[in-house]
Order: sequence, then structure tokens, then C-alpha cells
Amino acid sequence: MTTNSTTRPAVAILCSGGPAPGINTVVATIAKVFLKDGFRVIGINRGTSTLFTDNVDMRDIDFAQADQFFDRGGSVLTMSRYKPKDEEFNTKFFEQNNVKLLVTIGGDDTASTANRIAKFLQEHNIPVRNIHVPKTIDNDLPLPRRLPTFGYHSAKSEGTRIAHTVYEDARTSENWFVVSSMGREAGHLAYGIGAASHYPMIIIPEMFNKVEITFDRIIKLVVSSILKRKIYGMEYGAAVISEGVFHFMKEEEIISSGIKFTFDDHGHPELGKVSKAHIFNVLLQEHLAKLDIDVKSRPVEIGYEVRCVPPVAFDLKYCTLLGAGVKELFDHGKTGCIVVVDNEGTVEPLYLEDVEDKNGKIQTRLVDINSTDFQMVMNTLHYIDSDDYESAKKWVKNPKEYDFNQILQWD
Repeated sequence: MTTNSTTRPAVAILCSGGPAPGINTVVATIAKVFLKDGFRVIGINRGTSTLFTDNVDMRDIDFAQADQFFDRGGSVLTMSRYKPKDEEFNTKFFEQNNVKLLVTIGGDDTASTANRIAKFLQEHNIPVRNIHVPKTIDNDLPLPRRLPTFGYHSAKSEGTRIAHTVYEDARTSENWFVVSSMGREAGHLAYGIGAASHYPMIIIPEMFNKVEITFDRIIKLVVSSILKRKIYGMEYGAAVISEGVFHFMKEEEIISSGIKFTFDDHGHPELGKVSKAHIFNVLLQEHLAKLDIDVKSRPVEIGYEVRCVPPVAFDLKYCTLLGAGVKELFDHGKTGCIVVVDNEGTVEPLYLEDVEDKNGKIQTRLVDINSTDFQMVMNTLHYIDSDDYESAKKWVKNPKEYDFNQILQWD
């Protein structure tokens, strides 16, 4: 680590987790507004992995640099998912560089780490404030009034572009596609992409609020949509499934699926090394073969393709406001909080301690399946119900098994 000989106060910025469109806009805006007030702006590479070492991977950011990368995709500050242990914490970097503010950019894990760092600095009477900027394409941080996390709209836009192309292929070739979308626990991205693309079936973990999530139920929901489309005389379609279903699925269910996995040192299947869409598609083809239904389907994964795209106009403006909002909260003495900017441009703090669980982890925001917009989108899906039983008997002996509401045990 090199130290700056100047006594200028500094703001340090780091990014953790996975990329999201708009990171550079946030970093550039923070740099511009703090540089104007005479601050030194330090960008930290590789998240928190070197922050508490003797060789912090850092760079100074000036006006010209900020102006060059503000609208780019990806992140000029390299990222890491490293989570420092409490015993690694120390105050050296902050004291040696006269840091007055640590800005963390990330999702729930980064926010949780930021919460721990803020508490540590406070306990050691180090006058360094911490403000967190809510970044994740998963849209799963608990912001008030359903405000989005930045990057979500850009990722959804690119995901929708891909999904539209896939759907056009389905129409053209008269087959089906099984699309898997990122989303560790929540189904926001899959839901948003599926709704925007008019997919006949959307499957997210929140839908299984009354039953256990199993591969059998997931596949039967897709088959329900295939049957309904056949009744309509449509031999093509697409289903989008959130990878978040795996988060709530029992490990025995995953292992017994018949899919060949590699396993980590603890004996857990390494889901990150296999396409989720491939898993769903293989199981769907096996199920259709048992029913003697001749439907071709293909897997498509939507994930890494949407994380580093240039931000759309919504995120460019939103991230600019979030970056400027960091400065406003700092000027008002706020710390230990998430910066929130509502639809009217009002900036407010969301204190981390108010959204953490008993273990200090930031709570995940799930899709509200009771909301009006969700219910409206569900009404656009294609699936069989009791009115379709007679028609569906042309393809299946017991249509009730493929009744959408019966599968989920919804009233």
C-alpha cells in the first residue's frame, strides 16, 4: 500500500459481489462530487480482500478518469466476493490515508460486511463513516416502497432482449425453450423478464409459498403450460425459471435428480459449475418422454450475459442520484446506512441495523406474490385448470396433476 503525503481528507470506494450495470456511474459521480469539495478519492480493487492487509490494492481517481468511465458497463474497480473475518479487521488503512468515509457498493452480503466494518470502526472510536450503495441485478435488498436496486433495470432490459429473441426462435421452429435466470434467493429478475416477454410460464421460488419446492412440481408447471398451448393450437412456447428455486430446495432433491454433479470438499453439489437451464430441460424431456408427448425443448441460461452491459438511461440517472446522494448523506453526518433515492429524488438513509437479522445479515427482499401487479401477470400465463381437464385428456391421463393451482395448492 502506498500512502498519500497530503493531509487531505479521503473517501474510499470499494465494490463487492458480482457486477451490475451502473457501478461505474456510481463511482464516477461519487468521485466528482467529493473532488469538488477537495477530497482525495481512493478506489479499492478486489473488494475487501486487501483492505485490512499491508498492501491495499488501491488507485486514486481524478475528474478526467471519472468522466471517461461513468457510462461504461462492468466496473473499473475489480471486484471480489471475499468476506473478511472479524479478527482481520484493523484501522491502518483508514488512519494512514485520512479516510473520512468508506463507500461500499454491493448487494446483501456486501451490506452485511459493511455493517460489521462500521460497527468495528465505531467501537474503536475511528471517525470513519460508512455509506452503502445498493447494487444487485437480483433486486433483493430491502429498500422501502419497492424501490429497485441499481443494475436491475439494465439487466432486466438485456435479459428481455435475449428472451424475446429466444421466443421468436420458438415461434419460428415450433419448439420450446427452458430459460433459467439469475436470482440467488429472489425471483425478481426472472419475473421481470418473463412478464416483459409475455412468456406463457414464469416460475420463481416465491410461488411455492404453500408447498415444498421440488423438480417434479417445477416440471409439471412447465408441462401445464405446454398442454394449455396445445389446447390453443400453439406448438411453441417458453418458460423462465429463477435459479432461486435451488436456494430453497433440499439437497437430497438436487442429488437424486439424476443429473451428474461434481461435489465440493464438504460433499455439496457444485451448482455453479452446471447450467441450471440444462438441468430443467433434461428433466422436462424425460417427463415428456414418459407421457409420450413429442415436444422439443432447448435450454438457455440468462446470467453472466446481463451483468456487465452498459447501463440503460434509467440506471444512468438513478446511479447518478445515488452517487450524489452519498455526498448529501455524508454532509448531514449520516453513517451505517444504505443510501436511498426515491422516485421524486428525495435522498434518505436506510440504517443497516434496521434491516439486519439477529446474525447481522441484511434481510433479502422477495417478490411480493400478493401484490396487484404480480397477480395481474399471473393472469397472463398459460396453464391448465379444471376447465381444461377434458381437452387435456388428449395428452395426459390425469390432467389434475398438471393443474397450476393444484400443483402450488393455491385457492
